[in-house]
Amino acid sequence: MTRYPQAFIYDLDGVITDTAEFHFFAWKKLAEELGIFFDRQFNEQLKGISRMDSLDRILNLDPSIPAFSLEEKEKLATRKNEYYLELIEAVDPSHILPGIEALLIENKKANLKVALGSASKNAPAILDKLGLTGYFDYIVDASKVKRGKPDPETFTTAADALGIAYWDCIGIEDAAAGIEALNKAKMFSVGVGDAAHLPHADYLVGNTSELVFEKIIEQYQKKS
Repeated sequence: MTRYPQAFIYDLDGVITDTAEFHFFAWKKLAEELGIFFDRQFNEQLKGISRMDSLDRILNLDPSIPAFSLEEKEKLATRKNEYYLELIEAVDPSHILPGIEALLIENKKANLKVALGSASKNAPAILDKLGLTGYFDYIVDASKVKRGKPDPETFTTAADALGIAYWDCIGIEDAAAGIEALNKAKMFSVGVGDAAHLPHADYLVGNTSELVFEKIIEQYQKKS
C-alpha cells in the first residue's frame, strides 16, 4: 500500500525567505563591537542553530576575550537581535523565495497540515511580513523548544501539536543541522542546497524553485 504524507514542516531561513544575510550583518556588527572578526565562511556554521549557540561560537573565535556571565551573554544576544529586527523591517512578500508559495498552495489543495520549524524567535513576525501566516497550522520557534537543531525537538514538537506520526511528515531544510534533526526524528528530509553541504538529505534540490510538490511526494513514496 502506497503511503501518503500528512504534513509538511518548513524551515524559515533559506527555505521560505532568505534572512540569513540579515543575521550575518547583525552578528558581524556585534562581533566588530567586541573586536572579533568573522567572515561569510564562518557564518555558514551559524545556520540553523540557536542564538545563544551562535553567540558562543563567535566568542570562541577569540580565546583572549574574558569569559562572559550568562546574563552578559543574554544582553549581547538581545543586542544582536535588535540589530536584526532593524534590518528585517524591509521584509515584504517580494522576499518569498521562488516556488515556495506555489508549494504551500499545493499542500493546502492536498489537505495536508503545514507547520513551521524555525530556530528564530522572530519567525511569526517574519511570516506576517511575508503575508504567509494563513498557510500555517502551527508555528514552532525557539521559544517553544528547549533543545535547538540538530536535536529533533523542533520538528517533533510540530508533529505532536498537529497529532501526526513523525514518519508521515516531510521536512524542508537548507542547513546541515536541520537535515540531521529531521533524520533523527525519522521524518523524510528534503534538502535545499548542494550535496557537499547536505549529504544526508533523503531528497536534494539545488534551490527552492525545484521544490515541486509531485516530485517530493514521489521521492517520499519511494523511500516509504
